[in-house]
Order: sequence, then structure tokens, then C-alpha cells
Amino acid sequence: MPSSPSFTLVSRCTVSPDQKSDIKTLKLSVSDIPMLSCQYIQKGVLLTSPPYSFNDLVCFLKQSLSTTLSYFPPLAGRLTTDSDGHVHITCNDAGIDFLVVKSPNISIHNVLVPGDVPDCVKQFFTFDKTLSYSGHFKPLAAVQVTELADGVFIGCIVNHAVTDGTSFWHFFNTFAEITKGALKISKSPDFGRNTVFNSQAVLKFPPGGPTVTFAGDEPLRERILHFSREAILKLKYRANYGCLLTKQTNSEVLGKLCNDSWKSVNVETNGKVRNSNDEISSFQSLCAQLWRSVTRARKLEPTKTTTFRMAVNCRHRLDPKLEPYYFGNAIQSIPTFASAGELLGKDLSWAADILHKNVVAHNNDTVRKGVADWEKQPRLFPLGNADGASITMGSSPRFPMYNNDFGWGRPLAVRSGRANKFDGKISAFPGRDGNGSVDLEVVLAPDAMLGVENDPEIMQYVSEFL
Repeated sequence: MPSSPSFTLVSRCTVSPDQKSDIKTLKLSVSDIPMLSCQYIQKGVLLTSPPYSFNDLVCFLKQSLSTTLSYFPPLAGRLTTDSDGHVHITCNDAGIDFLVVKSPNISIHNVLVPGDVPDCVKQFFTFDKTLSYSGHFKPLAAVQVTELADGVFIGCIVNHAVTDGTSFWHFFNTFAEITKGALKISKSPDFGRNTVFNSQAVLKFPPGGPTVTFAGDEPLRERILHFSREAILKLKYRANYGCLLTKQTNSEVLGKLCNDSWKSVNVETNGKVRNSNDEISSFQSLCAQLWRSVTRARKLEPTKTTTFRMAVNCRHRLDPKLEPYYFGNAIQSIPTFASAGELLGKDLSWAADILHKNVVAHNNDTVRKGVADWEKQPRLFPLGNADGASITMGSSPRFPMYNNDFGWGRPLAVRSGRANKFDGKISAFPGRDGNGSVDLEVVLAPDAMLGVENDPEIMQYVSEFL
């Protein structure tokens, strides 16, 4: 809840679904349960002021949120644990929190100011530092709408044991779609639980539930680094061919690099051959560069093992595939390891290649093995950076964040709250300009952030963000 003098809480109420749920309970899966020690997801969109009064907007949002919840009844429920230790979502229509906040001294410019993300952004979200296990006695979601001097921020907060990023943005997009006037939603959630993630394994919790797995009081800096489509293209070329992009580069190769869609290209440059079977993607190229730059900035010993951990969507990796809009968590963590000396002693191609191979190898068999391993030893999701040498990449530039048009235009920016942030936590957002541009929300210790800011290898690809 906002506590700054610049923010005034006007009202807080409960919004319930406008129809009773047909679903009684949903059991948490092997992918849901580990997230009970994670904090609620906090993401939101910055918008210009609507063409009607703020009071009217609040009324419209409440009505559309009530309708949206009828399509997503688990979000209006509560967590319960049965006598066998299994955790369920009880779809009891208890509703979610809806907060109205005013901040007349904060403007759009204050939010988008170049440099570190301003502290005022953290005030756009409720349920600060709330663990997902708290869904046993707190709402599983909340919406906070904040009126600014010249705009509006709509924050969505959801229990991470109930949704992953795919389901979170599906709900948020649907909320915007209905507010805009849709009479029927374009994409319906799938609540089926007959999947590989459904398990009889039980994770036992201490009395009162789990604790957060990372330190929450360390000094941190947070910046948004914007990478244009052209910058991403140059990184991808360098990762695939081990050399910088020049004007003389074959135009056919460039065109296919732009679209991440190779069909019959086989090019040799500086002794490196790439074809459609082993192409390193744009995002893998960007991750590899970030891995190198952060590791260099941390000034680690050459023998120190570094980790780049990436959460991947398993819906399409399974055979048979899950429904694209399967509701819940369907993610697994892929860690890639390299010593600091090896990572920095070799070129970008080497780092990008080991990330690429690890992602490609995460297929149906790997997903199922991950489930079986968890069932043998149930455990929480390992958020944090205990050894000082880890990076965790979350979110995705593929999420339709800028589709959140509530009726008067696309968002100006996407921002997140304080949740689940620690030294080395990175979140990937699509750039507002689209066409393959990417924004990285980078959270680092102050010394490491300064090192990245002074690293020409990565900063040559970063353009001003506003």
C-alpha cells in the first residue's frame, strides 16, 4: 500500500466475479508449488490520461474487472492445504483487492526519467514483499490504479503460485480487452489439470509457511536498458558469426537475421558456420552479452563458476503440447554454467552457443525428467544470488505487454514493483517500438551496475530509453 507523502490512498475495496465459478478447486502443480516462496508478481502499464474523468475510469475498471474475473475464477479464490499436504486453489469467488490512489505531484516524465528507475514506481503496487504462500489468507490478486498529474498507472499484482508470466499477461490483456468494450474475450484460459505437472508429491512447509529465498535488504540499483531492433541484429550477427556487422554483409542473411526465420542459409564467416539447425537466436545473443558484461563488472576470480539461469515456458516443449493458454505455471529453470575466466576469455559466440544448446536441449524428455526429479526431492524455486556470481533472467520479450490498450491507446511503458528483486535479477520486456526491440530491466549491486554502465562491449548496443 502506498506510504509516501506523494501518494494518497483514496479507496480500497473487494471486486468479485460477476458470475459464480463453475470450478470448485484447482490443485497446485509441480510447477506451481515451488513458487509459494516467491513474492507476488507486480507488473503494470503507464498510460496517458483517458478522455473522460478519473472517477469514470475507476467505475469502468471495476465493472470490467468483475467480468474478467468470471473468466479467471481461480484468481478470485484462496489457497487451501488439505489433510494430505496438497495445496489447492479454492474457487470461492471471494474476490480480489482494488485500490484507487492519487499522486498529483508525479508526472509521466518523473516515471520515465533517464537513469535509474525512480523509487516512486514501487508505490504503484500493493502486496509489497508478500509471499505467495500468503494466498492462504490474502487475496490471490489485486489491481491498483494510480492517477498521476498527466497520466494513469494500472498495476496488476498476482500470486506467483497461481500464474506464470504467460497466464499473468493473458489475464491482464483480457482485463484491458473487456475494458475497451469487448463483448467476448479473444482467448479463453484452459484450466485442465491432466498434465505431466499434476503430481501426488507433497512439499512440506514449516509452521507459518516458507520464507523468501534471497536477502531483501541489500543495496540495489535498477535500470532499464533499451536495445533497438538494429542493435539486436548486430548482436545476433556477432554471436552467430564471431564478427561485427558491416555494410558489405550479404543482404539475404541480414533479412533473415531480422526475422529470426532461416530456411536455407548456410554462411561461413571467420571460420564459423551457421545454418537453420544451430542458429543462435536474438534473445540468446543478448543474454550472452549481458552475462559477459555483468561477470566482468563483478570482477570475479577467473576460477569462480558463474551461472546464467533462465525460466522457460514448457507448454510447447511437451509432447503432447499443453494448450497455449493453459492457466497456471508451466515453467522450468535452465541453468547454464561457465567459469568467469572461460566466459570472458572466449568470444560472445562461445557464450551464446552454450546458452543456445541448453535451451534447445530442453525438450519433452528434459521437462519430464525435471518433473520426476522434483517429485523425488520436492523443493522451492531457488530465487537469489547466494554466491554473488549468478544472473536470473525472467519474463520474456514475447509477452504481449503493449497489448494492454484499455480504450485510449497503447501503454507508454511497462514497469514492475519491488517483488522478487535481488542482485542479478533481469527481466526482459518487449520494446515499445516493437519489431524485435527489447528492454532489459537490470537489477544489480551498485558497483556491478557502475561496471556495466562503463562497459563499452554492451553499452554500444544500448540506446536512450524514453
